[in-house]
Amino acid sequence: MSYPKVTLVVVPHECFQYTEESLESIYKYTNIPFKLIYIDGYSPKKVRQYIETKSQEKGFRLIRTDKYVSSNQARNIALKYVDTEYVVFLNNDVLVTAGWLNKLMHCSQETNASVVSPVCLQLTSEKPRVHSAGGTLEFQYKDGSLDLFDRRLFIKKSFEQVQPLLKRHPTQIVDLGCVLVRTAIFSQIGNFDESLMNFAQDIDFSLSVFAAGGTIYLEPESIVNYLKTTELRLSDIPYYLLIWNYVWKCKSIHHFQDKWGLAKNAKFIADALQELNYSISLPFQPLKELIKPFYDNQDSGINPRVFKGS
Repeated sequence: MSYPKVTLVVVPHECFQYTEESLESIYKYTNIPFKLIYIDGYSPKKVRQYIETKSQEKGFRLIRTDKYVSSNQARNIALKYVDTEYVVFLNNDVLVTAGWLNKLMHCSQETNASVVSPVCLQLTSEKPRVHSAGGTLEFQYKDGSLDLFDRRLFIKKSFEQVQPLLKRHPTQIVDLGCVLVRTAIFSQIGNFDESLMNFAQDIDFSLSVFAAGGTIYLEPESIVNYLKTTELRLSDIPYYLLIWNYVWKCKSIHHFQDKWGLAKNAKFIADALQELNYSISLPFQPLKELIKPFYDNQDSGINPRVFKGS
């Protein structure tokens, strides 16, 4: 058996309810040797037990934190243990498909790319739609103020319609939900920025790679599926609320502005604020009637211990 050239790192994104589907897809559809590091970011009891059992069965490294962590914090925890030429970062709400890793590896080897992104689809009740397929990042000055324009290709378009148009090509942006990276690039760009807790993590990483002289490619023959959170289990609410909380959001936005010199009134910032506000409200619609009694009962209260993820 050949020594693995790649380590897969699975990190929490915004909930834990897709943990089993995601991990099972990795072992079902990955047919080349790999190491796996799983960062269990203080998941609920049933999820924790599943991951522990799977770790013993498959022999992967399991690291459980004693509190909730952001995705970038989890990636940095895992990076300390990566000793392979390549590392793939996967969110715990991503399903891989047949041949996904082979195609990413071949693309990096054939193009010498520092980073390779698959096409990421969002599964819907109808036909799959594009969630991420590369795009462009462009800084522009207007009236002396710096703005950043993020243009994503084919986003929300039917994959069936755009698939013939997708070709392997250099791109300027990745989705950190799934990305292959040459591990050596981290000696140039440093770790993931933990001050970006719920905002622009993928854009910051892409800009950092380019600033270090690296290259990014899209490999359309590698396909993964993102399971968007539309409803939340009760056990996932504390983590989801933390990940998308207003304080983290403001701190992350201000840090990104300072880091890349964007104007406070940049359109990029305004658009991102609107999108984040939508993210926090959407999954709670089906829970409205369920939690209504708590608001109706003036004597009810929230036990702060629930926010420890138990």
